[in-house]
Amino acid sequence: MSACSRVLLALVCAASAGMLHATTLAEAQELYRAKRYAEARTAFEQVATADPDNAEAAYHLGQLALRRNEQEEAVKWLEKATTLAPQSSPYFKALGDAYGLSAQKAGLFSKLGFARKCLAAYEKGVILDPQSVNARYALYVFYRQAPAIIGGGVDKARAQAQEMQKLDVVRGTLALAELSVADKKYEEAFETLENFRRSHPEVLDAGYQIGRVAALSGLRLDEGAASLKDYLAHTPDDNQPPLWAAHWRLGQIFEKKGDPAAARTEYAEALKLNPTQPQLIEAMKRLP
Repeated sequence: MSACSRVLLALVCAASAGMLHATTLAEAQELYRAKRYAEARTAFEQVATADPDNAEAAYHLGQLALRRNEQEEAVKWLEKATTLAPQSSPYFKALGDAYGLSAQKAGLFSKLGFARKCLAAYEKGVILDPQSVNARYALYVFYRQAPAIIGGGVDKARAQAQEMQKLDVVRGTLALAELSVADKKYEEAFETLENFRRSHPEVLDAGYQIGRVAALSGLRLDEGAASLKDYLAHTPDDNQPPLWAAHWRLGQIFEKKGDPAAARTEYAEALKLNPTQPQLIEAMKRLP
């Protein structure tokens, strides 16, 4: 064998050894936490291949499929995860998300079936862990958005928001204010949010929501603008409304105040942060 051949063989063997490296679940989870999602997908697939009964790997593969908007892949993995771990509330919540995405993309005759599966999964998540705010919030959103024919309803949504408020005063209160907005009870929403901001001044979300209500209702525009400007002076975390949304709502307020130049400035700032958001593109087109 020539020296060149020996070098090539060594390289092939080294590459094969790397491919055969058995990724551990902990390594895959670390990649996921680091948001290295493409690598995490490969790692979890290796774990699932080596251990087909690994519920955690199936769950994460389902979550990663949801991130890619691949509903069939998400349903496949999350159905497997809930079968392997039938007492896991987070797994059923995620499965509900997968069914919900499937309902959005399904044809007319399939939507109803997926929506009912979505509701059943969310309800199961709450039954398994009544203290889970995430599970209750998912169920709240379903009840708020879905028509009565598939199990939705404002009264059901309000009941979930009230239960959330006992567990997480921030998310529960904001959910109750959101229901007031949906019912066009804008003054009720303002009162809820202002009382909450007075008692919890450290919670930035209330200020954003006051601005949002002003933008949607056309009421208390100066107060809404001031609240959004204050919100924009901070850096929200991943669980709070993004800054582009605050610029968008502030732009809406300026439109309602008859100031298209200021509105355009805010929409432009929002587009810098989220250049593909259809609502922002449409807002810019709408301005003179």
